[in-house]
Amino acid sequence: MKTILSSLIAIGAALAAGPALAQWAPSKPVEFIAAGGAGGGTDQFARQLQAAIAKEKLAEQNVVVANKGGGSGAEAFIYGVGSAGDDHKLIFGTSNEWQLPLVTRLGYKAEDLTPVATLAVDEFIVWVQADSPYETINDLVAAGKETPGKLRFGGSQSKDVDQTLLRQIEDVSGAKFLYIPFKSGSEAAVQLAGNHIDANTNNPAENVGQWRAGQAKPLCVMAPERMAYTDKVTETMSWNDIPTCKEQGLAIDSYQMPRTVFAPADVSAEAIAYYTELLRKASETPEFQSYLKTTSQTARFMAGDDFKSFIAADVQKSRAQFEADGWLVQ
Repeated sequence: MKTILSSLIAIGAALAAGPALAQWAPSKPVEFIAAGGAGGGTDQFARQLQAAIAKEKLAEQNVVVANKGGGSGAEAFIYGVGSAGDDHKLIFGTSNEWQLPLVTRLGYKAEDLTPVATLAVDEFIVWVQADSPYETINDLVAAGKETPGKLRFGGSQSKDVDQTLLRQIEDVSGAKFLYIPFKSGSEAAVQLAGNHIDANTNNPAENVGQWRAGQAKPLCVMAPERMAYTDKVTETMSWNDIPTCKEQGLAIDSYQMPRTVFAPADVSAEAIAYYTELLRKASETPEFQSYLKTTSQTARFMAGDDFKSFIAADVQKSRAQFEADGWLVQ
């Protein structure tokens, strides 16, 4: 009797475990589509996750990375929209997924893709020339009020994250600057080091080389608190030594760019759950954590309703700002 009872219990346990064992998994290689060119921030983001997944053997299928950076990343999102129902593709981007359709007529809407996760946020720092007389954001703002439209602020692209941040600085301070768009944040960093512009709003990784070389200096970081990394970058300063802009009196609590992942429309809920867990595990690996430290990004994992709520709030805020600036597509 005990033997029969034990067998029945074992069979029942196996049946109960059956659905869990039958969870969805990729049946062929998964394509990571980077909404940016080779070597750029989004490309590095996708490839670091690819490397972490491979090294830690987190997936049975291979992951391949492809770049579609045309139109400030719109090419990748349009490609994703055209891949509806394909559960072997993920699109990697930033807040550009939902902000681009607000300022440019494109072949997709933000809601045409399925949010999967955000894994990190890029910080934004206000940089000036190393020998600049400005020591705080207040000094720079004062100059922007005294000589409106004279100080040259560089950034990546037009009507994108850098110019959006500069408009916020102008709105809360009353200063006025001349915005000069470049092809990338890296190019803006080179222009600052060459004294061709007076300031830029770059993320840490794009300006760290010039900082180390004594060609630029940070004024403040647009974050709710100082960056966590305390290793010295220069002889005297670490990322943690840079004050927040709010500390210096600028009325902007935070401005950060999320590193995001989307799936095409009509992908099954089981596939979304699989990719969410895969990305969560990859984000916790030593390889990905090292990448975050090297690029001075802040870890922040959001998925499901949290991510969707974040997008909705940012769309509302962005729409209001773009409309006020005359950028909103009608």
